[in-house]
Amino acid sequence: MKRVIIVEDEAIIATEIEYYCIDLGYKVVGKFMNGDAALDGFATLDPDIALLDINIKGSKDGIDLARVIREKYNFPFVFLTSYADVATLEKVKEVLPYGYIVKPFTENDIRSNIEIALFKFGQESMGGFPSQASIFNKLNIQLTDREYQLFQGLYEGLSNKAMADTYFISINTVKTYLKSLFTKLDVSSRGEAMKKAIDLMKG
Repeated sequence: MKRVIIVEDEAIIATEIEYYCIDLGYKVVGKFMNGDAALDGFATLDPDIALLDINIKGSKDGIDLARVIREKYNFPFVFLTSYADVATLEKVKEVLPYGYIVKPFTENDIRSNIEIALFKFGQESMGGFPSQASIFNKLNIQLTDREYQLFQGLYEGLSNKAMADTYFISINTVKTYLKSLFTKLDVSSRGEAMKKAIDLMKG
């Protein structure tokens, strides 16, 4: 049973998240309302994943906690937030979260983000995203270098703007390549492309 830490400073929301996690078969090993207490939990509770509110009480916010996890620990984290503005997203990108949930959320949002985060983390440990050759061998699809980059970007949860910034191309160019990629993968959405990537990595 996977062990979850919840960092959320609104008690009602924290309890809702806890109920969802329990219903989905996870064990909640700690709930914390501020960043300082959460740090103690990271050190002592051995979580498999953390769900982090970005704006919390204490000397460290959720992004600060994510940096600590990256530097000192070895488990994935998913952000929970009421904010999806450009400034917040820019800060979030710096710590490479495994998921991002915007409030209000549903049980399905919690499920899909936790499952994908745990899977991505596990695949990172085993060597990461499949190569172009592997994709060709498994799907008989030949991706261009740019299509392959964007396929990996989708898997990593990057927005169109983030991929444009990362690869120094326009958002319209990103959209053009994604359209071609979706056609080759026989999918019609980012979610379906993500599932295709996960299926590929399962072998």
